[in-house]
Amino acid sequence: MEKEENQNSQSEDNNDIKENKDTVKTPENKDLKPEDKIKGLEDKLARAYAEIENQRRRFEKEKDDAFDYGGFSLARETLNLVDNLERSKFALENDEKLKNSETLKKTVEHLNVIQKDMISILKKNNIEEINSIDQKLDPNLHQAMMEVEDNNKEPGTVVQEIQKGFMMKDRLLRPSLVAVSKKSSEKDEDLKQNQKSEENQSKSNKN
Repeated sequence: MEKEENQNSQSEDNNDIKENKDTVKTPENKDLKPEDKIKGLEDKLARAYAEIENQRRRFEKEKDDAFDYGGFSLARETLNLVDNLERSKFALENDEKLKNSETLKKTVEHLNVIQKDMISILKKNNIEEINSIDQKLDPNLHQAMMEVEDNNKEPGTVVQEIQKGFMMKDRLLRPSLVAVSKKSSEKDEDLKQNQKSEENQSKSNKN
């Protein structure tokens, strides 16, 4: 009797498992037409190919950038040497003890030769000076440090170069530090006119 009951319960359990298997459906079990399956595979293949192509282009760009601009940081640091040479020349030329001496003349000549060689080496590596004087202020190339009153120039024109800027191919290595022109205000003009008139009057009184 017990055996029959056990057999009946086992058969019921087996039936339940069978029913559960039949009700579970996975994507693979869905009925798809061959055309739909082919279309799905084509879409996956197209996406995979597009991803590979994007990676290839990205790697190519990184390789080109590394070749063209790999020495960018080194080049920017090298500009400090050009600046220091310029400062050295300026300091020597303004030294009262050395002025008009043969020693100063020879030293400045040697410094000029070194500076020209350095500029030449920079040019060979696609590093060029930015032309700034008499150019309109360009925020992409210039950094304005001060304004100078000059009624003979259009406002915003570069009239003085404090530090040279350089380009490396089409990239800004460092901007030019410049002074730009501005128009004199009416108050300044009136003040200048008054000063001139006072000077002329004092001269006439002396005479």
